[in-house]
Amino acid sequence: MIRSQGADYGFQLNEFDPFFNYRATQYLLAHGIDAYVHWHDDMSWYPSGRDVFATSQVPLHFTAAFLYKVFGAGSSLYNFTIIFPVVFGSFTAIIIFALVRVIGGTTAGLFASLFFALSPPIIVRGTIGWFKSEPLGLFYGLLGLYLFLSGLKSQNRKIAFGKLIGGGLFLAIGFASWGGVEFFLMPLALFIIVLPFIRKDHKFLLWAVPLFVAVTLAVAGGFARPGLSFVLGVRGFALIGPTIFLVALIFVQKYSKEGVRLRNGLAILGGSIIAGVAMISSHLLHLPSFRYLNAINPFLTSEDPLVDSVAEHATPTLTQNFTYFSILMLFAGLGIWLIFRKKWGDHNSLPIGIKNEMTVFALIIGIIGAYSGATFARLELLTATSVIILSSVGLAVVTSEILKGPQVKTSEILKKGTQRKTSDNSKKGTLQSKTIGSIGIIAKVSYVVIIVALLLVPAIFPANANWISITKSPPTILNGGSNYAIATNDWPETLNWIYKNTPKDAVIASWWDYGYWIQTMAGRTTLADNATLSTYVIAQIAKIFLSSPDEAWKMLHDWGANYILVYVVGQEFVSNGQELYVLGGGGDESKKQWFMRIAGEDTSKFLQSDDFTPNDNFWQNTLLGKMFPFTIVTYFDPNTHLQSDKYQTGYIAVYSKTIKYPADGNGPLRLVHASPSLNNTKSGIISGVLLYQVNPNYKSQTNNTNQETKSAVKPTSVNPTSDVSVISTKYGNIMIKFRDDIAPKTVANFEKLAKSGFYDGTIFHRIMPGFVIQGGDPNTKSGSRDTWGTGDAGYTIPPEFSNLKHTKYMVSMARGSDINSASSQFFIVLGDAPWLDGKYTIFGEVISGQDVVDKIASIKTDSSTNQPLDPNEARMDKVAIQSSETQSPTATNTSSSVIGIK
Repeated sequence: MIRSQGADYGFQLNEFDPFFNYRATQYLLAHGIDAYVHWHDDMSWYPSGRDVFATSQVPLHFTAAFLYKVFGAGSSLYNFTIIFPVVFGSFTAIIIFALVRVIGGTTAGLFASLFFALSPPIIVRGTIGWFKSEPLGLFYGLLGLYLFLSGLKSQNRKIAFGKLIGGGLFLAIGFASWGGVEFFLMPLALFIIVLPFIRKDHKFLLWAVPLFVAVTLAVAGGFARPGLSFVLGVRGFALIGPTIFLVALIFVQKYSKEGVRLRNGLAILGGSIIAGVAMISSHLLHLPSFRYLNAINPFLTSEDPLVDSVAEHATPTLTQNFTYFSILMLFAGLGIWLIFRKKWGDHNSLPIGIKNEMTVFALIIGIIGAYSGATFARLELLTATSVIILSSVGLAVVTSEILKGPQVKTSEILKKGTQRKTSDNSKKGTLQSKTIGSIGIIAKVSYVVIIVALLLVPAIFPANANWISITKSPPTILNGGSNYAIATNDWPETLNWIYKNTPKDAVIASWWDYGYWIQTMAGRTTLADNATLSTYVIAQIAKIFLSSPDEAWKMLHDWGANYILVYVVGQEFVSNGQELYVLGGGGDESKKQWFMRIAGEDTSKFLQSDDFTPNDNFWQNTLLGKMFPFTIVTYFDPNTHLQSDKYQTGYIAVYSKTIKYPADGNGPLRLVHASPSLNNTKSGIISGVLLYQVNPNYKSQTNNTNQETKSAVKPTSVNPTSDVSVISTKYGNIMIKFRDDIAPKTVANFEKLAKSGFYDGTIFHRIMPGFVIQGGDPNTKSGSRDTWGTGDAGYTIPPEFSNLKHTKYMVSMARGSDINSASSQFFIVLGDAPWLDGKYTIFGEVISGQDVVDKIASIKTDSSTNQPLDPNEARMDKVAIQSSETQSPTATNTSSSVIGIK
């Protein structure tokens, strides 16, 4: 019921990602599994598209599709996906009961289920319509943890075997469902390290833990995401390393003398930690993505403005944490104290009988979960889970102590049926009498009242920000993601207008937030969306908005965009028939400063000293300023009620409505649709969506040729204006078409090196048939073989990852373990290598001379080094750059044997 409050505003999917997940599930049901697995979505990230199977939460789509077929019962898929997260949120309340019951008993499990049902961080990311990764991922992840712990606790080895396999299976599915579940790796890793120190049944651990880890990694590696990079990287090592340590420690302890077992164990632990740190520091393992590193080190957030611009990546405030957890933090602290109050050697030291390893797991997950959520707002789900576990254990222990029934004397228990003899002068042989007194009924009732009151306070007060009301908010598509609890028809009406009134092949530019809505609800192609596959593309969109209207029009034309959309939020005030506006409330007018930072622009060029209010340069010289239908009237001080013609600190800008690019104008854009709010004549919130057509007949004022463009030309998958590189070899020439639209810095670096003669005479020093041929090392000209593969240009260049795939004949930059270590070496792919996708910079494609590539790939090599036995067979005699202006129209179809470079 609490999770469904948002339906009061309207029965819609919530947020942004759920719309893509709905469309993907719809595609799976309509076209089948095989088509879904090979689906390249051309409506996303135009013109490159997106491989859905490799870049999305596949288990979410499959689970929803399967359950819809079984339980859909004639309802629409859209409505089914709206209630999907509410159902799984309820299921997870049962899973958390089972998990905590294993750790701390039934009472603790019941408390955990109650807290889970009321927890704001969990509910706000699992409300009705939240058809995203978190609700399902948390369900699978916690189910996997429960089965793992239950398997370790089981006395029946056959049942334990099944539970451990199930635990690994569901945990891996959790990884594939939501990346946040991967943070369970940290407590699991520490728990596995601790296990052989606190459990004596080492024979059981010797097969149980490796079985669980093996199943987890095998299943996780079988998905496209997280995939092999998960298994072979730091995340997989988080399970593999501790498991190896556990096995090694058990064998060492088995063959060590009693007095030195602990010392030897600690020595192995120290050595393992040093070895692990060395492996990670040497970059032998694939590092996780930036967002995971950011969760470990929150100071990294400011290094990437795109990450910094997303609210879910922010570090939660103290106020936010207190609002979310309040009384639970007290109970969690109580739980930690109770864990440490007795020696771990006493298996039944706590009244509810928590065993050693379960107690340790509760402590580990509690501390790590609290840290993760404190650094990364989206991971407050993990903080909530951790706090729930600890607080449930603590509250259950205290409740058990206070509410237990009256206890009789131990002497009375022992003397039943036995005549007890006593002596006034001697107490020898007397059974000692001990009574554990219980508190009275008044104290018990008082305790219950206090606990109930403590739990009710955050659920009731304050009235508009308690645990119940804080989770009630309108679906994002009805309030536009604004700061106001409103529900308008602006977005649904605009998206419906686009669907009915624009060509089906139209391409729409907008800020990436709205991409999924446009694709799903309007059925139109977008340049970017919430998948954030390419920071370069998003930065280019930001530059379009901040460029001069003429420059922006040219960029939109080159991208093939037919329309551009902008969203603005503010308040309208009507006084004496005059309509005035104050802007700011969560639309693009509030995101503009992030546009500037992501585009690499100096914010002072466009903003006043408050770093928010636009200056004259913004309004007069940027496309975004011209797209906002407002003109400054005055500046107003809300405290003194004074006005000023110029901006002053503390003053608020007041605007009037002015359409700058009307439908019948000759400017670079034409307004073709404005949502209903902008036509209001009463005071209130405006949530305006404006759609502009990119004027195909616009004559740029800065274009000296004044050539008229009749229609926007959509670029092909290979940029037709790019230069090409021709590599001359013994077997013929290899022509590479650059992708400077995807990797401009990498292409510019390659061209600079080629034009300087850097590559002339180098060889393809690494030849691996079916995988790659790699070259570009200057050491291969005259250096010894043991230096081949270590040379570079003396500097490095940053990566430019994209959603292009490492398929046969694609050209990509080589690098070391540091993603920023690319310099001069490059490789040509000889077969599909999806594990390289998103980790290496693709900057070109072989468009001619594929047979030459194949011949070089077949050269005889040293089996241990993959180096060619005869360097001249793999030598690049000349690497030249052929400008796009000098390419013949049929250059890409010319045989490699007749292309000559002088």
